Amino acid sequence: MANEKINVVGANIAEKATMIWNVADMLRGPFKPHEYGLVILPMTVVKRFHDCLLPTWQAVQDTYARVKSLAVIDGFLTHASGYQFYNTSQFTFEKLLADPENIEANFRDYLAGFSGNVQDVLSKFDFDNIIKRMVESNTLYLVIKEFNSPKGYLGPDKISAVDCGYIFEDLVRRFSESFGEEAGAHFTSRDIIYLMTDLLLSDADLTRTGNVTVYDMTMGTSQMLSCMEERIHDLNADIEVTCFGQEFNPSTFAIAKADMMIRGDDPNNMRFGDTLSDDQFKGYTFQYCISNPPFGIDWKREQKAVEAENKRGELGRFAPGLPKISDGQQLFVLNGLSKLAPDGKMAIIQNGSPLFSGDASSGPSEIRRYILENDWLDAIIQLSTDQFMNTGISTYIWVLSKNKPVQRAGKVQLIDASHCFEPRRKSIGTKRNDITDLCRTLIVRGIPKWRGVRRQGRRILPEQDF
Repeated sequence: MANEKINVVGANIAEKATMIWNVADMLRGPFKPHEYGLVILPMTVVKRFHDCLLPTWQAVQDTYARVKSLAVIDGFLTHASGYQFYNTSQFTFEKLLADPENIEANFRDYLAGFSGNVQDVLSKFDFDNIIKRMVESNTLYLVIKEFNSPKGYLGPDKISAVDCGYIFEDLVRRFSESFGEEAGAHFTSRDIIYLMTDLLLSDADLTRTGNVTVYDMTMGTSQMLSCMEERIHDLNADIEVTCFGQEFNPSTFAIAKADMMIRGDDPNNMRFGDTLSDDQFKGYTFQYCISNPPFGIDWKREQKAVEAENKRGELGRFAPGLPKISDGQQLFVLNGLSKLAPDGKMAIIQNGSPLFSGDASSGPSEIRRYILENDWLDAIIQLSTDQFMNTGISTYIWVLSKNKPVQRAGKVQLIDASHCFEPRRKSIGTKRNDITDLCRTLIVRGIPKWRGVRRQGRRILPEQDF
């Protein structure tokens, strides 16, 4: 069973993440507890890059010596490394540790040897200032030594891309908790993600070959995207899956881009910026959208840009109206709908506010009217309380489809899954309940699988296939 596998893997990954996080023992004093992640997260990313590149290190060195005088060398070096990134520095972690007196200069040389796409990742961590603090506190050598120990090994021969994603995710959660942030802003547990993927794919025809596009507008560390890719390939290993995501938190964006590069996908599809005010995918549409946007968060920072977009009418993303300034959930729903291809489908997590807020003719009410009159809302699944680690409130998965089967046209299915869970043996924050394999199967079976004729609803916003 998939959940049994997840539980076993989860235990191993949690153990690995704990060992990495224990590097914080040597940071006590110079760094405060809420700052540990400022060291551990970028060092984990760097070590993952290092261990991936280690088997081809000599090949890259030889290639660089041969082509360094050429105007364009990236293609030669990525071919030699076997990845979409490389490092031309003469140093490895082992060589760094052999010269403790020059650890700072050599480590900076090592980091400077990375390709430009890795430099972009590291810049989001503000790693230069962190290195200075480690040098001043005499902890840089010790941290590198700890990461170079067997327990810090992150090579792909021992840690798969999926497992490394789990490790990144677990470390982000620990950092968020130590920092006093809401961990749920970055972290959606796998049981919920797999329910969302299975709801999206419940009636999908994936027998053909070709390309499937998936978009997450608030991607965090990109684990929803990787789970969608995993699930689609479980159904058909020959289908090409192209993932796209946008994220506003610098650290989680850096992890997402690093993860994408290591998996061999196009890192340029991971884009930094505020989705509401700085849309990085104008003119794009996607077959699937999967997302857990923040709820109960105001959009005052984005107000000017959002209102300008609203005034564009049907040419903009927010034509139907605007929600209350105190809660921007419905803006993400509208953004997702504007990105769906004519046969696209979206699963998005919401709290109860988009269901009930606003009087008739208010912004929230008009947004609901817009969705219902276009017949895009397919199903709403109510989850149990205590499903997320930063909130105990009831949450809902909205499933929206631009191309509903004729048998579901004009209908919205409501599924009460609030009692479909198993209590966790040990809670994580306020997350006390898990959606097991059996629970997920029961919920997904509640939605009939129609693969026949489909009836496309009326569209207000213009669409362009990607």
